[in-house]
Amino acid sequence: MSLHPNIQLSFATTFVTISIIIIISSTFATSQTCKPMCGPLPVRYPFGTGPGCGDPRFQTRVTCNNQHLTFTTHTGCYPITSIDYPNQIIYITDPSMSTCGCNQPSKGFGLDWDSPFNFHDKTVFALLNCDSSSSPVSKSDGHNSPACDPVSGTRVCGLLNSCQAVSRLTTPVSSCCVYAPVDLGPSFEMDLGKLNCGSYSGLYGFDGHANNPESWKYGVALKYKFNFDNEYPELCADCERSGGVCGYGGPYSSFICNCRSGINTTSDCSFESTWSGSSRFVHGVFWIYPLVWLVIWMMV
Repeated sequence: MSLHPNIQLSFATTFVTISIIIIISSTFATSQTCKPMCGPLPVRYPFGTGPGCGDPRFQTRVTCNNQHLTFTTHTGCYPITSIDYPNQIIYITDPSMSTCGCNQPSKGFGLDWDSPFNFHDKTVFALLNCDSSSSPVSKSDGHNSPACDPVSGTRVCGLLNSCQAVSRLTTPVSSCCVYAPVDLGPSFEMDLGKLNCGSYSGLYGFDGHANNPESWKYGVALKYKFNFDNEYPELCADCERSGGVCGYGGPYSSFICNCRSGINTTSDCSFESTWSGSSRFVHGVFWIYPLVWLVIWMMV
């Protein structure tokens, strides 16, 4: 004996509708827009992994592409090797810079004048293969031209010149200069073409081996500020403690907390803890599918 056609249709329609809702809900629960990681690196405020994530001032400076975190200025794109969140420092590397193991030509490095970044005190720039007869690095006028650091510069340059990659250069008239001041002057830019230098080496640590340039930490250390007062936003701290990721949205780029469920809130994601039971229920429903279809088939 079979059920009336209308009853059969009601059963089928109801089940299909419920199935669609459950599938959409399950997909939605894993649709978080802002991710807490980019490849192996954790991403926290003020940085973000995509549009609407982090702080809008940093959106175009630090980006996550193909699981690689990148720092961008008008001089190029640079891989971020690590981020020291407690001390607000990012460490980047320039593939075109010279190290103890490789000397290669470079155009230089610079920061955007309106960038929320500054050079950390640890950062040292050594200009390499400079023409001592024409390079302004050795002829500072005390205003716009950079000056060599006669104290630490001599030691750093001496050790760099001992590297095989540097010592085998055949340029007849050349010099090494530690660039000072570290802010690169009013333009925040190191233009090696104007400085008549062939390359540069950036380093931010000696890794306990001050006399061994092969062990130095090559790259650039940059400081950043959250805002004018450099205070971590309390709303963002609450958002991250609840498992969310800080972001922004709307015409005024107002704060939002992007939760694991994909929902954006103006506070935090504490409401998601009440969904844990619902989540288990949703997954449990899928085990009922075969039984329900079997019942419907038997009733047809």
